[in-house]
Amino acid sequence: MSAFPFEISARDGAARTGVLKTARGDIRTPAFMPVGTAATVKALTVDQVAATGADIILGNTYHLMLRPTAERVKRLGGLHRFMRWDKPILTDSGGFQVMSLSKIAKVTEEAVAFQSHIDGSRHVLSPERSIEIQADLLGSDIVMQLDECVAWPAEENRAREAMLLSARWGARSKAAFGERPTQALFGIQQGSTFEHLRKESAERLIETGFDGYALGGLAVGEGHEAMCEVLDYAPAMLPADRPRYLMGVGKPIDLVEAVARGVDMFDCVLPTRSGRHGQAWTWEGPINLKNARFAEDDSPLDETIACPASSHYSKAYLHHLVKAEEILGQVLLSWHNIAFFQALTAAMRAAIAEGRFEAFRADFKARQRIR
Repeated sequence: MSAFPFEISARDGAARTGVLKTARGDIRTPAFMPVGTAATVKALTVDQVAATGADIILGNTYHLMLRPTAERVKRLGGLHRFMRWDKPILTDSGGFQVMSLSKIAKVTEEAVAFQSHIDGSRHVLSPERSIEIQADLLGSDIVMQLDECVAWPAEENRAREAMLLSARWGARSKAAFGERPTQALFGIQQGSTFEHLRKESAERLIETGFDGYALGGLAVGEGHEAMCEVLDYAPAMLPADRPRYLMGVGKPIDLVEAVARGVDMFDCVLPTRSGRHGQAWTWEGPINLKNARFAEDDSPLDETIACPASSHYSKAYLHHLVKAEEILGQVLLSWHNIAFFQALTAAMRAAIAEGRFEAFRADFKARQRIR
């Protein structure tokens, strides 16, 4: 019995919409989680993030354990109080950043030892320590098991080693987590792009038993088509009655195609990162506000989105802010992009509920274009 009930209200093909009920509020699925890496969704206040319709945000264990330290966050009342966000928070395990950001990382059966990318200080992250940081010190609502994510492309033997280690670490994470009535623990499927490894990973995770299941090891360079090929089979290997979370994804088209294959939750830095570099996401694809053609364009980005950044400011003004390198340009474009991603998931929820998701999907793909 999971701490968080997951109620699926409608299905349309493999796509489904529902609600994950947590102690801090409901998460409507499909759900996009803005990334609050260092206890902040970059450039935005929590009130701005909440106003976009976000039900949940993501916090980053690796960054928070190094600065300001998880112990300090705990002394200051936990991550929710620290950053003034009273809705649910999912924290990642820290494993991905250890592998990708640390100066030196050494993986053993027991743990991963690494040097901080900030000051070179040495740290050890074990499954038990990751659970302690997330559940006890940060106080996140959804905790992720520690896993090993291999780079792409991966040789089969290397992918198998990482998958098996992740499964063993998943069992240790579950033992350390125990039973918690107001927090949930998600396991992470690994196996790179090898179907039989994904299947074995899912079987091992299900045997351990988690409150939700994530698809890891994707969006690591394999490209959209290769990712979709994995998603053709991988989500269906995971329990249908629990949420399925595709980690680190992605572009709007990635979300739509993943939902079509049975995925419920997503996170990605793309909306805010794009915003900081002058790019806005729209129903017709991304646009670059640095482009001179917007210099006298008096129209807003999207007057149908109930976000001031989307509907109250002209593209000409945004173009000016970006060209002048004004901070407000980064704020407004980040805000709009988060609002657009929330509008996209809301549109998908409505389409699934009304039995017209395939038509929505086809129309969305036709309208998206790279400019």
